[in-house]
Amino acid sequence: MMRTRLIRCALLLAVAVLALTVVSVAQLAVSVSFGPPPLPVYEQPPCPAPGYIFTPGYWAWDGNDYFWVPGTWVLAPEPGFLWTPGYWGWSGAAFIFHEGYWGPTVGFYGGVAYGFGYFGHGYEGGRWQGNQFYYNRSVTNVNVTNIHNTYNTTVVNNTTVNRVSYNGGEGGINARPNQEEEAAASQRHLPPAAAQTEHLQAARSNPELRASANHGKPPIAATEKPGAFKGSGAVAAKEAGGPYHPAANEARGNESRGSVPRPPENAPRSESPVHASDLPRSQPPDTQSSGNVKADKKYQQQQQKMYAKQEQERAKLQQQQEKDHQRLEKQNANDARKQQVEKQHQQQTSQMAQRHAQQQQALQKRQPHPSEARPSEPKPQK
Repeated sequence: MMRTRLIRCALLLAVAVLALTVVSVAQLAVSVSFGPPPLPVYEQPPCPAPGYIFTPGYWAWDGNDYFWVPGTWVLAPEPGFLWTPGYWGWSGAAFIFHEGYWGPTVGFYGGVAYGFGYFGHGYEGGRWQGNQFYYNRSVTNVNVTNIHNTYNTTVVNNTTVNRVSYNGGEGGINARPNQEEEAAASQRHLPPAAAQTEHLQAARSNPELRASANHGKPPIAATEKPGAFKGSGAVAAKEAGGPYHPAANEARGNESRGSVPRPPENAPRSESPVHASDLPRSQPPDTQSSGNVKADKKYQQQQQKMYAKQEQERAKLQQQQEKDHQRLEKQNANDARKQQVEKQHQQQTSQMAQRHAQQQQALQKRQPHPSEARPSEPKPQK
């Protein structure tokens, strides 16, 4: 029974890799065939304590639907570091999500006007002075009774205010990184903090935050602290940033970009990983004991060795593909070049996934079974 189930899992993985739709569920370098909804309109909850920096809300993808990740205040990982928000960008073949990061300078975030100091380029919500973070009260919600490091500078925003949530493609923001943002890309970065990752997972598991449920107006638009989805610190969206018509949005993207049409909501979904980051991490499945302790132990060691090697290969390819994306951004590559690279990435990922599936099937054939267990020797009769 266990053997049959493992074979089915391996075959399903191989079929998914060969499918044609461009969809993925990973947070880094996620690719989707149609763009996210507009950014909702919401107010910023008050800053909970000194040293916290606001990370604006954004639309993420769970493999079936966009869902809203509420904006929240996050304690900076170290003095002097600022948050560069993630953003969706059109690659010529699909919308790619570029993950946000912490660093000494705010980098490029697609020109998306997230608000609250993030107006498309840079950050106007505050600045570091030594080890203290000072908040700009003109664009940041702070209680001066609790937080004394403040200043008031009016921000002149020359960017046309809109609620578009992605860069490039039809209806997207037409923005490119400036010299300072290009330099920021090569600086030392830190990934999202653990609290941010947990915040993302909590949003993913909340059905009310899915675009199909809230129609672009999430009931939890921002929180005072990561994961605090209940209580006075949780803020609901005032209104959607624009009309939400998922079917029309998908059709428009398919017609103008030549993407494979998305299947109906009730149809079986076939998913095709485009990048190594779209694949699940290689972990050995639970195996049934055969009764032969020595044989089981040997098989588990072989499993662990093979899956560890596969995970190393996946991580190496992911790093290589991420460097390709950064190189394309620096070169201001055109859509044709980006599409060529995306096809190459999909081929690389497909070949690796098929190879891994074949290796797993070959190893699974060597799994000891209860029939192979050595019968216990009868005790000598006295």
